[in-house]
Amino acid sequence: MHDHTEREDARADLGLDEDIGAPRSEWTPDTIVDVFHSHGLRVLSLMHVGGDGRPKTLDFVPRSDAHLRDILDAGERADGSSIFPGTGIAPDASDIALRPRISTAFVDPFAEVPALVVLCGHVDRHGAPLPQSPDTIVRRAFARVAAASGVELHALGEVEYFLGKRSEETDVRGEADRGYHAASPFVFGQELRRRALTFLADMGVPVKYGHSEVGYIEPFEGQGLIWEQHEIELAPTPLPAAADAIVLTQWVVRNLAYRAGLRCSTDPMILAGHPGNGLHVHLAPCVDGVYPAAIGEPARRLIAGLVSCGAALMAFGNRDAASFLRLRQGLEAPRSIFWGAANRHAVVRLPVVAGAADGRGAARPTVEFRLPDGSALPHLLLAGIAQAFVGALVIEDLDALLARTDRDSGAAAPIPTDFGEVRAALIAARGVLEAGDVFPPGLLERCTQDLARRAEGL
Repeated sequence: MHDHTEREDARADLGLDEDIGAPRSEWTPDTIVDVFHSHGLRVLSLMHVGGDGRPKTLDFVPRSDAHLRDILDAGERADGSSIFPGTGIAPDASDIALRPRISTAFVDPFAEVPALVVLCGHVDRHGAPLPQSPDTIVRRAFARVAAASGVELHALGEVEYFLGKRSEETDVRGEADRGYHAASPFVFGQELRRRALTFLADMGVPVKYGHSEVGYIEPFEGQGLIWEQHEIELAPTPLPAAADAIVLTQWVVRNLAYRAGLRCSTDPMILAGHPGNGLHVHLAPCVDGVYPAAIGEPARRLIAGLVSCGAALMAFGNRDAASFLRLRQGLEAPRSIFWGAANRHAVVRLPVVAGAADGRGAARPTVEFRLPDGSALPHLLLAGIAQAFVGALVIEDLDALLARTDRDSGAAAPIPTDFGEVRAALIAARGVLEAGDVFPPGLLERCTQDLARRAEGL
């Protein structure tokens, strides 16, 4: 195993929020310059999400305070055709720029050389938001929801992952697929999960809780590895921040697993016959700072959009061949496109809201979309959900649609079973997704072509 524990312990308390003592929305380049000096930092790392949904970094060792401010103010150029291949950015005109968002800064808990990370969006050569950027797409979708409905759409992700380790004689074994809320010593990943929660909190990522999940695979089935499943559920934040939070959570968990000498997988399936990794998304419409009841008017429109476009959203939320196996197994996964108040086999579910003894709700009511899995592209998925919501605002027979797709109607549509069916659903929904210039036509065309190739086994 890689022994980085001492270094991580030394940096686990480097959260900036308390040190700075001001809301992140008020941070400025001067704030970051002060932090850079007070924390003894050497590297500034501009982190951004590429076309593959993974975090990328561009690192600097600032020569002076003026140089550091210049980077924070202006960002830096990059090759857009390499970051977003196949999206219409030509190699002979591929310059784009990374645009830092000061409010996202955090100390990298894994860096050997003390480093500050700042998340970035992307702009074109003229300084306009880059249409192909996942960050641009989710921000445009978020703004379009607000403009069309007066709703600020918040979301949270349930990030599920498996940890794998070599079986040892001293292991205290769990039970196959009986890992839900299991505690140490019956799970070996508890401390890693807790460390992830604290790192995320220090990074400014709001978290709700973490726990061990159902999945547990014995070593004789997992080729000598014990696999156990865990989940980190995040807290509701505006859509763009929610997408970043999912990416950062997976980044933290993977880094911790690597340093502990463990395998980490967010794949939809580890082994047939066992639960897979979902990426359930909870949506919380916010109107003037208030969260309406889970079955209020915004939520009704949201449900309608999700059951209408859920199959098309699989293009962003279910991107692996194993995604279909997870759904066919039906182990706490949706079985058909319907919604229900508590049914875990529904595509859209209305979870119970925990309440205090005096009847006060202790959490925000949400609409849960249970179809996506660990192969999802979070920014594009959440943008697609927002577009589906806006598309549902013009549905005239809303009551009839909700009645037809209710769990008791018996008329639920089947979930796509292969990439060809997802492609057909995406083509049918392109008008909804491209509306308002949110999704570039070239991106959806590339996605459609990719689904066709995968359907043909190419």
